[in-house]
Amino acid sequence: MLRLPITPRANWQQKAAEFGFYFHTMYGEPYWDESAYYQFTLRQIEDDLEGPTELLHQMCLEALDVVIRDERWLAKFAVPEPFWQQIADSWQRRDPSLYSRLDLVYQGQGPAKLLENNADTPTSLYESGFWQWLWLEDQVNQGQISKGADQFNSLQEKLVKRFADIAAHYQIKHMHFACCEDTVEDRGTVQYLQDCAREAGVLNDFVFIEQIGLSESGHFTDLNDHSIETLFKLYPWEFMQREAFADAIPGAGVNWLEPLWKSLLSNKAILPMLWRLYPDHPNLLPAWFEDELPNSIAGKLVKKPLYSREGANISVYQGGQPIVQSDGPYGEEGFIYQAWNALPRFADNHTLIGSWLVNDQAAGISVREDKHIITQDMSRYLPHIIL
Repeated sequence: MLRLPITPRANWQQKAAEFGFYFHTMYGEPYWDESAYYQFTLRQIEDDLEGPTELLHQMCLEALDVVIRDERWLAKFAVPEPFWQQIADSWQRRDPSLYSRLDLVYQGQGPAKLLENNADTPTSLYESGFWQWLWLEDQVNQGQISKGADQFNSLQEKLVKRFADIAAHYQIKHMHFACCEDTVEDRGTVQYLQDCAREAGVLNDFVFIEQIGLSESGHFTDLNDHSIETLFKLYPWEFMQREAFADAIPGAGVNWLEPLWKSLLSNKAILPMLWRLYPDHPNLLPAWFEDELPNSIAGKLVKKPLYSREGANISVYQGGQPIVQSDGPYGEEGFIYQAWNALPRFADNHTLIGSWLVNDQAAGISVREDKHIITQDMSRYLPHIIL
């Protein structure tokens, strides 16, 4: 696992505009960074990342099956009680899911360790599935990278196939897509997914979350008063479950992407649940619920809210005292603790691996880095190759 400098493409900003990549720079800071790239061997990808990603995903599903059968665990996960049966029904029906991303700490050798499961609303999809592949093609054609280079990236073809499978499952030819207003990155992610769905033969319309209405008959509607029957929403289930319209969800008759059962996998409580079910597993870090933290723990701990995103409200503790903290709006529902495992450092950069799944299949990786030890929304995205 190497971090190698490279000359950026001379016209990449213009090409980004042509392809709709409008969030490569945010708040005056670079998000996409092609002044360097990460290089992996095929063995590292297949043995240390691809295989463990699919194994960890199956372990998460097994943990979900335990949680869903016991109200004690659903309460620990801080799931609103009115949704307990709805989640169980969604799981028992095996409502199809689309995609997810596992965040891993990986040193270039030895087992990758799971930091969290972004199972509900993961972003950085467009730059992973399309943009970094375009970068590789351009750099190979310009002679900057060996023609023998490859990339662990089958995201786009798998997404297209998965949309076709989901359309067949629900027997639909049309669906809606939604995200919140004033979120350029989210809109870019959803637009990419719309393109993938369209390639799969699924017609689609877009509506902002804030514009969704509720008809007298109890159906969610778009701005044209058309009923929303199948909806991909880049909007977290934990937000939806606490909205004023939450009571309308059971009777709305919507096929949800992601399905309701994914809300448990994206909950940080899945981490201590995994450790309880698979103690000392090489791809897991020790983790505990807040009220079960042993007094004898030595070393650093990471305190994470059950619900949080983009590295918000994360604290690193040593000797019972916080030594690093990030701000944010989360934490009201409670916290878990996870053993500290430092991200690998390349110069002044702390590097995180995002490992993608489409349904149950590993589909590629993304690499993020930051000078801060906690990866957040503005952490830079760098491309990767296999050589």
